[in-house]
Amino acid sequence: MLSRSFRPTLYASRAWYASRRVHFYSTTIQDKRQQALDGGGRDKRDAQHAKGKLTARERLDLLLDQGSFREYDAFVEHQCTDFGMSDNKIAGDGVVTGHGTIHGRRVFVYSQDFTVFGGSLSRTNADKILKVMDQAMVVGAPVIGLQDSGGARIQEGVDSLSGYADIFQKNVLASGVVPQLSLIMGPCAGGAVYSPALTDFTFMVRDTSHMFVTGPDVVKAVTNEHVTQEALGGAKTHTSKSGVAQNAYSNDMEALQRMRDLFDYLPLSNRDPAPVREYEDPVDRQDEALDTLVPSNPNIAYDMREVINRIADRHSFFEISPDFAPNILVGFSRMAGQTVGMVANQPLISSGALDMDASVKAARFIRFCDAFNIPLVSLVDVPGFLPGTTQEHGGIIRHGAKLLYAYCEATVPKLTVITRKAYGGAYIVMSSKHLRGDYNVAWPSAEIAVMGAEGAVKVIFRNRPDQDKLQAEYKEKFTTPLAAARKGYLDDIIEPRTTRSRLIEQLNLLQRKSLQNPWKKHGTMPL
Repeated sequence: MLSRSFRPTLYASRAWYASRRVHFYSTTIQDKRQQALDGGGRDKRDAQHAKGKLTARERLDLLLDQGSFREYDAFVEHQCTDFGMSDNKIAGDGVVTGHGTIHGRRVFVYSQDFTVFGGSLSRTNADKILKVMDQAMVVGAPVIGLQDSGGARIQEGVDSLSGYADIFQKNVLASGVVPQLSLIMGPCAGGAVYSPALTDFTFMVRDTSHMFVTGPDVVKAVTNEHVTQEALGGAKTHTSKSGVAQNAYSNDMEALQRMRDLFDYLPLSNRDPAPVREYEDPVDRQDEALDTLVPSNPNIAYDMREVINRIADRHSFFEISPDFAPNILVGFSRMAGQTVGMVANQPLISSGALDMDASVKAARFIRFCDAFNIPLVSLVDVPGFLPGTTQEHGGIIRHGAKLLYAYCEATVPKLTVITRKAYGGAYIVMSSKHLRGDYNVAWPSAEIAVMGAEGAVKVIFRNRPDQDKLQAEYKEKFTTPLAAARKGYLDDIIEPRTTRSRLIEQLNLLQRKSLQNPWKKHGTMPL
């Protein structure tokens, strides 16, 4: 047994060793944390900046509210031991994950770090991403992914591929539960492209971001086509031709700011309402310019964006996919501070006729709004579906059916204003009363019929010489909104200047709308 005189010495010795151990571990932890913060090192960060790109952490600093980011798994390292990887480990392993806030609202994030192994996806890298996606679904908060990666980490073989597969599966399970947003801020190639494609909205950065399944070298080897990265999968290609991405911006900073703007329109999950913001625009504001906005000549175009801007809260329209299928407009606006989804034919482009791309663009947007309980406002000026062999052979029937399906399926409040033409099947498809429309009205300038008067008279009275008289008679009897209103297919014919107040009144009325579709595992949408 130790003597009493020796005990203080023993206790002091133990304290000394404990303090040394704490100091050692504390130093090691700080070193590893600093390694995670440094990423691939100054040289690679400088190379990133030289390309006009921010680093993974700089991007999160701009995306999230200042000081709100809380990181997960900063000390995680890959487990690969092949091809010399066992001695090449960097804390964080090429992706920064965690949660923070945007405008004070919770969001989960991951940001791929191109300075670490080219941002390539490893098994542990994927597990970090899966953790934040799981947490987002448990908590009920959106996920934003900042993509900047060279693809699957080749040294890990099938392990990296399994990581991608698990992320895709999680994207699908999270779809319609929490909003999923993607920002392509560098390369995104091969299997990596399918995660952004499964998310709700994808933004790109001009000149520095690219998406393709197979790169230019493979395209050249297989098809003998010579194409640049930009032409094959740049922002312009995907926002105007393929429709894979919705919006593109000039640099990282602008793209991140616009992502913050979009986030402010969205609910946190399918169980939460969209945020209601303060507004100064009077609910009962009447805009006399709307009374004369639609030209008296049905063949003269006008800009439907002007209608949107005049009936919604001022400066609130956030357009989605402005460069893809511009004959239809979709985007978010606010009415009395409340988020609404706008769907509107654009007479300036192809007279607002529906084609394949417009149908798919609108259908996808409508289904997002329905999944997250965002009311739909449809502004209709549509002469029909675009005719021609290109459309018919390309599947306009199938693609048009997607738009029809989306409107039929939607259970959110659906408000429709017919401003001018609503002809044929396109009248039905554009959220007509027959598709469970809650509030369907028309301006006095509206024309609702199987087809325009000129075409109808030529079919019915082909050989009659008095075509002008017959056209006038046809218009009076069949195309005026009064004919549809008499049958109950319109709830009212309103003065254009009152559109804003009438829509807000109905949105307030329909706040507690409850409508359930028949139980099913899922429908069979004509994909």
